[in-house]
Amino acid sequence: MEFLKDVLGIKNLSKEQMLYVIETAKRMKLLIDSPNKKSPMLQGKTVITLFYENSTRTRMSFELAAKYMSGNVANISVALSSIAKGETLLDTGKTLDMMGTDVIVMRHPQAGAANFLAKHVNASIINAGDGMNEHPTQALLDIYTILEKKQSLNNLKIAIIGDIAHSRVARSNIYGMTKLGANVFICAPDTLLPKGIEKTGAIIVKNKYDAVNQADVVMGLRLQKERMQHSLLSSIREYHEYFGLSEKTLSNAKDDVLIMHPGPVNRGVEMTSKIIDGTKSVITEQVKNGVAIRMALLYIVTRRSL
Repeated sequence: MEFLKDVLGIKNLSKEQMLYVIETAKRMKLLIDSPNKKSPMLQGKTVITLFYENSTRTRMSFELAAKYMSGNVANISVALSSIAKGETLLDTGKTLDMMGTDVIVMRHPQAGAANFLAKHVNASIINAGDGMNEHPTQALLDIYTILEKKQSLNNLKIAIIGDIAHSRVARSNIYGMTKLGANVFICAPDTLLPKGIEKTGAIIVKNKYDAVNQADVVMGLRLQKERMQHSLLSSIREYHEYFGLSEKTLSNAKDDVLIMHPGPVNRGVEMTSKIIDGTKSVITEQVKNGVAIRMALLYIVTRRSL
């Protein structure tokens, strides 16, 4: 495998690299499930989480991942740091670099921010979401969750329904899932479909029932109202009627369909509580697999090669 310093996006990861991360994550999950969650794999390594946007699952799972492997972990609160005084991303990155940081896990509202910083620091950069571009670790954990249940993504029908336009999760998943042979169908209101999305390999369908018909996996996406600068929906009620997931919506999906969501979920909007808490849902398993995937990535980048 080729040298791997940073994890910036699924678009520039090969199929072999993705599968290697997932195989590593399988071993890491054994540690999560053990009574004694402690390993020396990151002993002597320092991990900084630098989040310019709010996060619960991603930031906490990275911090726990590093701690489970005995890494030194620190979180930078943007509001209480020099960033609030006007310090640039580059200066912040260089400062952390000179402090001996091994890995910077970064979430930033600007697409391409992780790629930019990776070119200017010695520390490894892991992209925890950059604007509306990519969220590679979420896609890896989603693919890992599917592989646990389905063994392969080849020829699976995967439906992704919701706010595609603002979803870095959707983009990363489309890149990764199509590389592994899945047929990815996307469904959203016209106002929430980005131009040119079909160039990623996704198939656009207008009706949610067509999207989930005989689907192996159905993934809902959160309505990202904080990124909507204009009124893109007539009403939440109408959105749920035409794009929300319910037992009725899923009646034509395969009997062993997996229900997924990257979280957080707006109950009653993207999907009903019966679906979220039902037997076909793997949403909570996604959370656990997120820790395992992030443990795997921290382990891999601190060795600087596959």
